[in-house]
Amino acid sequence: MKAMILAAGKGTRMQPLTLSRPKPLLEVNHKSLIEYQIEALVKAGISDIIINHAYLGEQIPAKLGNGSNYNCRIQYSPEKVDEFETAGGIINALPLLGNQPFVVVNADIWCDFNYAKLTQITLHDKLAHIVLVDNPEHNLSGDFGYQNYLATQLNQTNKSYTFSGIAVYHPDFFNGEHEMPLALGKLLRKAISLGKVSAEIHNGQWSDIGTPERLAQIKQRVEKGLNEKK
Repeated sequence: MKAMILAAGKGTRMQPLTLSRPKPLLEVNHKSLIEYQIEALVKAGISDIIINHAYLGEQIPAKLGNGSNYNCRIQYSPEKVDEFETAGGIINALPLLGNQPFVVVNADIWCDFNYAKLTQITLHDKLAHIVLVDNPEHNLSGDFGYQNYLATQLNQTNKSYTFSGIAVYHPDFFNGEHEMPLALGKLLRKAISLGKVSAEIHNGQWSDIGTPERLAQIKQRVEKGLNEKK
């Protein structure tokens, strides 16, 4: 199974930290955010990885190379800034991803989700499988509901959850004529309305590192954990 790491965002909310480097290369304990994702994927047995990049994007392949330092193969899907959006970036990379289901993860999340679970996902008649988490303070209204192992539209009767940025997609999920840039949420809502998206709840650690404050919180958490181990 192949995986794609989404790393093309501008990281506007993370300024001034992202004025000179892309957000995926910001560091926690001397290791970049995207390296944590690469290592987690490789640990799960996923060693064929595609990374898209745009804003200050040349820094990403310069840092990561061909993946040999991480025991994997990395290919790159370069974009122009604001050219595709999330779903558009995946569509642009489909020639590298092939015709089988693949994993997609955001470069800027911090979590302890076991990606090996995704390699066991069989979509059957579904087009996607997404991982949901409890709503963080910055997204209290949530993104989707959950019922009987399916993602559902938000409603007043079901508890809402936040999309973690972790998923498995079948290439057919992206079929159709699409205008760019194309947000992922639009395609997810359409597929969910058709009952084509399975889901699971992750109850462990998860954080969307979207601001300097959230990055600082993660750094403090990691530093505390390291001190406790001493």
